[in-house]
Amino acid sequence: MIDASDTALVIEGGGMRNSYTAPAIVKLIEEKVRFGWVGGVSAGSVHALNYASQDAHRAREAFTNFAAHEQFGGWMHFARGHGYFNAEFIYERSGDVLPFDWEAFQANSDIDVHVEAMRADTGHTMQWTRRNIDSLESVGQISRASSTLPKVMPMGFIDGVPYVDGALGYSGGLLIDAAEKAGYSKFLVLATKERSYVRPTVTRPMATRRLFTKHPAVAEALIVRPGRYNASKRRILELEEQGRAHVFFPDAMSVDASERNLAKLTANYALGKAQMEREWDSWVEFLQA
Repeated sequence: MIDASDTALVIEGGGMRNSYTAPAIVKLIEEKVRFGWVGGVSAGSVHALNYASQDAHRAREAFTNFAAHEQFGGWMHFARGHGYFNAEFIYERSGDVLPFDWEAFQANSDIDVHVEAMRADTGHTMQWTRRNIDSLESVGQISRASSTLPKVMPMGFIDGVPYVDGALGYSGGLLIDAAEKAGYSKFLVLATKERSYVRPTVTRPMATRRLFTKHPAVAEALIVRPGRYNASKRRILELEEQGRAHVFFPDAMSVDASERNLAKLTANYALGKAQMEREWDSWVEFLQA
């Protein structure tokens, strides 16, 4: 066991790109690395919840074999008006295929959890922690809300409130600010974008606003997201420079966010695993310092 209770695990989203960081979650579970806090949005929320339940099998399957399920989605599903990803099935009706271990999640209560989504009606960021993740049903609803890509997936609702991707919230997609506000000063960050990545400015804001006339808050969040994301990224790099953050930046990412081809996802998983294994000793050194 590695006691990392003084460290926050911050996980970037990125759809199926998270097949690259999935082996890191598996390794952290198998090596019994115990963080005090784990946070993620969008696909990163799935990683965060799987880590908090200490379920290595689900962490691996969620971004590899599960994508090959006939109900997972695809372009035919999108053409029927139900979204590219079948969000209802993936997050709320897949218990027989990929069950979430609610009992284990409850048993690992020493690991705090932080997931965010953005209210589509107001633009406000909603935050969930162990205090308000109170049932198996809420796990599915919250991870769906945090992962709902506008126009790509049907909107998720909780208690009648519409939500979209947590990456459109105040953090821009990197929960470093939330981790610091939780009192942590040491961070392991799992990124799905390369070190040099800078999110580009939205060049046609009026077109974005026309696309979301029913949800103007979503349009505004898309427009301001680059600034928020880049600010969070700069903060992470500052912390890394200070020796307070250790960051896993992918150097061989081979899929995009919408990939569903199992062979490609499996290969991407293997690439992420190989890089993680190369860097593992430095992770351990950082966590034990």
